[in-house]
Amino acid sequence: MMLKKNDNHGRQTRGGHSCDPGQSRPRRPEGSNRRMHPKQLAAVFALPPEKRFQHFTGMVADREQAWGLYQDGWALACTDDGTKVFPLWPAKEYAQACALDDWAAYEPREIPLGDLMESLLPKLKSDGVLPGILPTPAGKGATPPVDDVMAALEEELRKYC
Repeated sequence: MMLKKNDNHGRQTRGGHSCDPGQSRPRRPEGSNRRMHPKQLAAVFALPPEKRFQHFTGMVADREQAWGLYQDGWALACTDDGTKVFPLWPAKEYAQACALDDWAAYEPREIPLGDLMESLLPKLKSDGVLPGILPTPAGKGATPPVDDVMAALEEELRKYC
């Protein structure tokens, strides 16, 4: 689905997340925060939306963060039928690559996993805003229902508990 950029703004709230209260899950190895090679970005952007969705959930669960674009509010897009979309990426480099055109002045901003799961996604659902999962610089991205994103992330997180 093609996403159209618009200049509406969303809001982020704070929250927390863990598999089991009082117990943290294993962290990824040190060094996995290194910058991605441009060829890796291009290869992921070339994947079909379903594969990008899987890539998104795996990386977000592993890194315990997602990314959006922010400038005095969150960047939003819309579907062809006008439904608002909140674009989300699994790493800063993907978000930065999409900071073009109407979003050129926007900067990548981290969304901690707890905030994503406990605040942002429920807020999007209540507001009727779709999550835009790993949109490409060309504006193509999957727009699954919030419940599908939550379920996929929870399933992925169970692998770490």
